[in-house]
Amino acid sequence: MKIEIWSDIMCPFCYIGKRRLESALADFEYADHVQVEWKSFLLNPDMVTDPSKSTLEYLSETKGWSMAQTKQVSQQVVDMAAGEGLVYHMDKTVVANAKNAHRLLQLGKTLGKGGEMKERLLKAYFTEGANIDDKATLTALAMEVGLAESRVAECLDSGEFAEKVEQDIYESRLIGVRGVPFFVVDRKYGISGAQPKEVFDETIHKAWEDYVKANPVLQVAESQDGNNCDLEGNCN
Repeated sequence: MKIEIWSDIMCPFCYIGKRRLESALADFEYADHVQVEWKSFLLNPDMVTDPSKSTLEYLSETKGWSMAQTKQVSQQVVDMAAGEGLVYHMDKTVVANAKNAHRLLQLGKTLGKGGEMKERLLKAYFTEGANIDDKATLTALAMEVGLAESRVAECLDSGEFAEKVEQDIYESRLIGVRGVPFFVVDRKYGISGAQPKEVFDETIHKAWEDYVKANPVLQVAESQDGNNCDLEGNCN
């Protein structure tokens, strides 16, 4: 069974939603049969990278909020993240275009490191205040999760995977995604936003029931306890 997640690296609720999904899967008996795929989504594709400006300053300017109001709203998100064991430093997050980071995520996916790359990028942005549009920073992050420096340089120095990022975004429009995070479970059930863990629990179990019905061989395999006899009369 497959779970696809459209999310942006700069979205605070995407990191929270990721943790809640992981918590639900940790309690799911058949999690080994679930494949998770991270899809690209850009909340602000035209954002101009400005390392001298924090996200709080950017929000204050673009939303027309006072800095006090901006900090109050951000603190609510920080507290929500803390409830999932995440540490957010919103005053240190850097205004940065996420396109290159998403291209790196796509590279990681081709090398079986999509989940690790997504986690590292989110932590770098929200906890460490890293500039996720800086090539040296992105290269170091990618190497930490096991990507080769030369391959990362090849990707970042070109437009590689830019089309794949756009394809993910186009696909999100086709299925009606209007905000992130957006979780699609087995192409049947959708979860919009960082919903409570119970919502993930319920949706995953419901989708699994449908999946098993459509895959009777798997259903039989899961129902066996190892004690059986074959058609030849051999028992074990």
